[in-house]
Amino acid sequence: MNRMMSRAGLLLGACLVVAGCAETQLAGAVMKEVSRSEIPSGQGGYWKVGNPYQIAGEWYYPREDERYDSTGIASWYGPQFHKKMTANGEIFDMHQVSAAHPTLPMPTMARVTNLENGRSLIVRVNDRGPFARGREIDMSMRAAELLGFKEQGTAKVRVQYLGKAEGWTGEQGLQTADAAAPVAPAVAQAATYMQPVEENNDDDGIATAGLPPLPGSAVDVSLLAGAGSAAAGGASAVAPSAPASQSNMMAPVADAFFVQAGSFRSAGNANALASQLSDLGPVDVTESVVDGTSWYRVRVGPVTNSQGADGLLQSVISRGQNGARVVIK
Repeated sequence: MNRMMSRAGLLLGACLVVAGCAETQLAGAVMKEVSRSEIPSGQGGYWKVGNPYQIAGEWYYPREDERYDSTGIASWYGPQFHKKMTANGEIFDMHQVSAAHPTLPMPTMARVTNLENGRSLIVRVNDRGPFARGREIDMSMRAAELLGFKEQGTAKVRVQYLGKAEGWTGEQGLQTADAAAPVAPAVAQAATYMQPVEENNDDDGIATAGLPPLPGSAVDVSLLAGAGSAAAGGASAVAPSAPASQSNMMAPVADAFFVQAGSFRSAGNANALASQLSDLGPVDVTESVVDGTSWYRVRVGPVTNSQGADGLLQSVISRGQNGARVVIK
């Protein structure tokens, strides 16, 4: 597969309990050092943010966001893309720890936490995807094994941006939350820092999700790579660009799936959309403040599994809310 049909990444994260795997006890967690063979070299890769692009009718807007902290569904990919080129020129190896994301720059470092079992990995994101609606990130087969969701196929996750991959000297490895560790605060806090989506234009708002780029913005066709990927057919605290502390470790939490239909600067617009979607199930309008500006989020749910979330997402999209996404709360 060429660069237009690729995926990959690096997860500076983790090894199983095998000979040569050193372990260091942390407060409430175990850190397992990275096996050298599981770290992609990054050879042939280059720094890339990318232009807005469209896949299956949905627009994506890559950008470097130091506060990126989002929840959603993770899936994984493997044999179909093994040894193929990623969107930034690196080579994907399904036996190494890696990840692909639709909008984060490449290569960057991100923490991916499985909210169902508390496992956390520091990953190198160096590819585009997944492009199935409702998916937050795609992990390599090895990364999915380490995060504990390879067999089930998908998992509820939290993704936090850490910084550029080159020169990264921060935390590495797989962390596993101790069973006795306290349950983390509601992940809803993370949603405060999601990129606002204004589905309906207010006089003081700018529409983003689901809309084409501004006139003259070229579509970066190399990003179309993951359109045929495994994910396309399958599955807040500010994140610093420095070593993450053990306080970021999260014990398994019982979260539910919601569909965020939109986020508005106008409470009236938010309430109007909530009324339109009320027949789909419970709908909440909640206020959050981002950079001193109030936004009113419209969320439908909850549902208890990814299949139900996918179905609810499609229902919301069918009502004209193309920027809707699955979130964990």
